[in-house]
Amino acid sequence: MRLYVGGLPYQTTEQDLVDLFAQVGQVTDASVITDRETGRSKGFGFVEMSTTQQAQSAIERLNGTLLGNRTITVNEARERQAAGSRGFQGRERYSNTSYRSERY
Repeated sequence: MRLYVGGLPYQTTEQDLVDLFAQVGQVTDASVITDRETGRSKGFGFVEMSTTQQAQSAIERLNGTLLGNRTITVNEARERQAAGSRGFQGRERYSNTSYRSERY
């Protein structure tokens, strides 16, 4: 089961996540999400636990706890939305009447 971990201190490494979650169960993968341009952590990551039971235990034990000087959020990761579903959605934002159609 894949878990979302938010509110991470910016200096958190993948090994820090493995060490933290290994206290609860077997970690199969851990990643800290970084900015493409700067390489700096975005303050969240993902941890994959070997069983659903271990993942649920990790949520119960670690959600709302401190890591460094920050309170972390741990919950079940949701599926990623399609790339085109964020931000500006094309002309749907504007009304059907445009400046040009009113003039002519």
